[in-house]
Amino acid sequence: MEVPLLLNDFLRRAAKLYPNKEAIVDGAKRFTYREYQERCNQLGHALLALGIKPGDRVCILSPNSHYFLESYYGVTQIGAILVPLNYRLVASDHEYIINHAGVKAVLVDYEFTGVIDEIRPSLKSVEHWIAADPRAGHETPAGWIDWDVLVSNQPKTATPNVEQDENDVTSINYTSGTTARPKGVMLTHRNVYINAYNFIAHLRIRHEDREMWTLPMFHANGWGGPFAITAMGATHVVLRAVVGADIYQMIQDEQITFACMAPAVLSTVLNFPDKTSYRATTRPRFVVAGAPPPAAFIERLEKELGWEFIQIYGLTETAPILTVSGPDHQNPEGQDYQRRSRAGVEAIGVDIQVLDDEGNPVPMDNETVGEVCARSNVVLKGYWEQPEETARAIYGGFFHSGDLGVWDEFGNVNIVDRKKDVIISGGENISSPEVEAALYKHPAVLECAVIGVPSEKWGETPKALVVLRDGMTATEEEVIAFSRQHLAHFRCPTSVDFVESLPRTVTGKLQKFIIREQYWKGVERRVN
Repeated sequence: MEVPLLLNDFLRRAAKLYPNKEAIVDGAKRFTYREYQERCNQLGHALLALGIKPGDRVCILSPNSHYFLESYYGVTQIGAILVPLNYRLVASDHEYIINHAGVKAVLVDYEFTGVIDEIRPSLKSVEHWIAADPRAGHETPAGWIDWDVLVSNQPKTATPNVEQDENDVTSINYTSGTTARPKGVMLTHRNVYINAYNFIAHLRIRHEDREMWTLPMFHANGWGGPFAITAMGATHVVLRAVVGADIYQMIQDEQITFACMAPAVLSTVLNFPDKTSYRATTRPRFVVAGAPPPAAFIERLEKELGWEFIQIYGLTETAPILTVSGPDHQNPEGQDYQRRSRAGVEAIGVDIQVLDDEGNPVPMDNETVGEVCARSNVVLKGYWEQPEETARAIYGGFFHSGDLGVWDEFGNVNIVDRKKDVIISGGENISSPEVEAALYKHPAVLECAVIGVPSEKWGETPKALVVLRDGMTATEEEVIAFSRQHLAHFRCPTSVDFVESLPRTVTGKLQKFIIREQYWKGVERRVN
């Protein structure tokens, strides 16, 4: 017997087996799994009543909320395709994505209805405008339908069955735009279903888990959280905005056991000044991805707070988990934090290769650099309406990530840079994350980014942009001298700029192309 792998299986099972189990905590609101499923069913019925058909695109623009979690199942069960939007983008970006995806209905949090109204005349495919607003006594803006009013009179029973295949597209997740215009990543039921299994297996999701949602739900399907947590009948605890005090309060009050986050959020947790004012009765597992965290972050989390760190690596295009590095990937003394900051070993069902420019595997010597490539059922179906981009990413039997890495004899992958971020100075390849890791050891450095800047002699040389810790000082000369204590001199920054902040995507990735632009204007990038 062959039964298609469909995402709605997860909620169906949880509601059937654990109808009275707490499914979602969102502020003062708490929903059981029965109520969660009923609200998803009502949303599905409401969209059908509006004329949404299988294959139609429905987008959601919202911070983390129970509405967002409902959209994953309410939209998918009627065969429509969900398009999660990054709420930190500007109106013109939303205009591009909504038009590019051909969205028919928009689901929008009350804070962002004005953003969409600004571009409404340009959104030619949109027919329905639905606003989510949990505030009591609120007034729905003109031209919008209130989400709760829309679904209130709809049946709580399942929507009519729609024939779906596991290779049907379930969501179009637009890339974070670290290098160019975002591309629409088509993820299928099969992609996300198998990723959810890996999420459960490698991150050890249990029925008793209570996940704190620090990660934006729009990001690569929340790294699988809407599906893996639901599949196990665990509890989603929603955090609308990342605030240090709120994180610690939630860990204490809601007995959080699990959370996924970007390195920037981990930094917020570690550097929160009043952490000792709160008492955690659990030992949360913190999962980090988006960029390699400094090894010092891992050591601080486990030694200062006594919590557990797990590193994963993947991309929107891979649903996203490709590799994992946890406590079982360390030496017996448990002190191998440098190794644990790496991307780790391949997940179940993932074939990782590190390939040179001719498509041959590089030696597993922890030194030779190649492109990280993968074969797996989690690899995207393709880029929406961009077959040429799909062909550039999937060829030779592998998905080509654009990330450069090395691997050791045990298959541990270490990401050393993006292809476009490698600094080539005088013919020498310099890994910017390696330089950044050295700078993070400086006691005054809170954040840093290293890029290549023009050099008459060398083509380009490393420059460091540094955000200092509050109340601390450092000079350019001091930072350069410090780096020379930890790196070969040719790898060290030749200049340092001190800045108040660094441009990042919402998932914590440094937007180095934005930083580079100011130094390369009018200069042709030339490397020797």
